[in-house]
Amino acid sequence: MTTKLGIRWTIGAVSAQGFEALGMSIAGAWRLFGVSANYVVCVNSVSVEYARAHTGAVPAPVVWRDATHEVPELLRSVLDGGMAEGVAWKFAPLRCFPGRFELSLDNDCILWRTPSALERWLAEPEATQRCLVAEDMRACFGRFAALCGEEPRNLGIRGLPPHFDLEAALREVLRLCPGKLNSELDEQGMQLAALSRSSPPWVVTAKEVSICSPFPPHVRELGRCGAHFCGLNAKTLPWELDGRPATEFIREHWSVRRREVREQLVR
Repeated sequence: MTTKLGIRWTIGAVSAQGFEALGMSIAGAWRLFGVSANYVVCVNSVSVEYARAHTGAVPAPVVWRDATHEVPELLRSVLDGGMAEGVAWKFAPLRCFPGRFELSLDNDCILWRTPSALERWLAEPEATQRCLVAEDMRACFGRFAALCGEEPRNLGIRGLPPHFDLEAALREVLRLCPGKLNSELDEQGMQLAALSRSSPPWVVTAKEVSICSPFPPHVRELGRCGAHFCGLNAKTLPWELDGRPATEFIREHWSVRRREVREQLVR
């Protein structure tokens, strides 16, 4: 089944820790799927050379793709001039592997075991193929909340089945809820609404892949199969805690957990 799988990441001008996490995310995916999958890193806002140098060594089959100019026209009309909060880079391009199962992982989402929903998604018969998303700790869908239901969902893991027409699904969602995308919450809500239009997606549970950070409602612990290190990409955040920048807490948390992640990746 994994011969039909393509895995993609998106990376831009993130923190040093974000690039380190990308290297681990690639290592985890390679550990799970090896040569039976294809891999691509879509780079925006920085050069491919910069991204490769800051990520470090990765398996030779990983392809690096300059996607800075690949945001689809469909979305350009609903973005502000500054690509607010990095919104829409995950859609550059819309699909890298249109004829395959396409798994998108955030650069700070690291897997070391295959979650059960991911296994079931890859094994699903063609006639009933659905999308794949992850569980979150809180429902945050921006202005698309009315189209997304009440269950908390996260798009740090996103799976599209072969030939899923993402552009058509997004176009329908934008017709139902017109207006600009102003935040990552809008982007997440738009994606979830698009992936859920025809049938409910498979869901990777937060017990298997934890939403991991030092700030509640996130948890500090790793999941059984992986962890999504929310906030790790930020170079700065606009708030403090006890007189210290929030990013200091996030990086301290990462400095502890990264050792545990490395241990999981070599077991």
